[in-house]
Amino acid sequence: MPRPIEALVHVQAIHHNLNRARAQAPDARVWAVVKANAYGHGIERVFDALRGADGFALLDLAEAERVRALGWRGPILLLEGCFEARDLELCSRLNISHVVHCDQQIDWLASHKTHQPHHVFLKVNSGMNRLGFVGPAVRGAWARLNALPQVDEITLITHFSDADADRFGQNGIAHQMVAFNAATQDLPGERCLANSAATLRHLAEAGVRADWIRAGILLYGSSPDFPEHSAAQWGLQPGMTLRSQLIATQSLQPGDSVGYGSHFVAEHPMRIGIVACGYADGYPRVAPTGTPILVDGVRTRTVGRVSMDMLSVDLTPVPNAGIGSEVTLWGRGPHDSLLSIDEVARSAGTLGYELMCAVAPRVPVHVDGSLG
Repeated sequence: MPRPIEALVHVQAIHHNLNRARAQAPDARVWAVVKANAYGHGIERVFDALRGADGFALLDLAEAERVRALGWRGPILLLEGCFEARDLELCSRLNISHVVHCDQQIDWLASHKTHQPHHVFLKVNSGMNRLGFVGPAVRGAWARLNALPQVDEITLITHFSDADADRFGQNGIAHQMVAFNAATQDLPGERCLANSAATLRHLAEAGVRADWIRAGILLYGSSPDFPEHSAAQWGLQPGMTLRSQLIATQSLQPGDSVGYGSHFVAEHPMRIGIVACGYADGYPRVAPTGTPILVDGVRTRTVGRVSMDMLSVDLTPVPNAGIGSEVTLWGRGPHDSLLSIDEVARSAGTLGYELMCAVAPRVPVHVDGSLG
């Protein structure tokens, strides 16, 4: 039989989460963000669940081609824009909108020969300090784009660095809203501001909702501001489950150690289970003893170091567990149990985003449920 580890993609949950985003902003249009292969879930697997969105936002042209190949004829947005001048040819052919964040991208547009004018998203650097035009340079960039026959529509876009929390003890997006509004005052065109965190936390504030929202991590059932709010508190459902089984058990005596480096030493007699999952499957190697995990739907903890292909769990709360018992690394477990990916990520010192994207190619992925 194959190794008993698999990832399940819950399409009904992802569809639910999209509807949750739309309910937050019923008068705005929704970009479904499917970059990084839909945050590790697979663009083709989640497409039907997300086709109710108004557009798909992603990172590169290969992803855009995949979405078009699935039959999508609506808007597609390249979130980092074009990486070289010839990318504009495919944008023209496939009718793809793209971010413009630097003068060189405007130069490429000015030299581009096309019968199909482009819809561009002018990136305003309002304080994230990654991409975009700052302050007065925004107006200069807008004027250049507006003068080009290759451009027919300009939407203004920015990205919040601290929408998930306060910044220096104050509202995390306030300083960026001030900067964005100052840079774009009186400029025409639609606005696209809110990411997942702003969609859940800040849409009641003036101007944040705008014309478009960008639903990213919330689509996949992770909370953008965990642990302040859990996914369940935001009304989100997990889009992925990673599960395996126990393949062995061991009985320990006081003083016995577990795994490489002997990082866990038993203080009393106990049983542990060995799980067919390790860092080569995408489970974080840095997850310490005590990381939450479910065995037969019962919450317990990992013990010792995670190795390449296996990890160990404390079976004290699950005395009847044995070889073949189901282990939930994150997501939905048996008997209506649930383990948030955000809890596992926090224990490992990272975010649910990283765990989703890190599931290894050797892990079989199956679609759970349907929308029909």
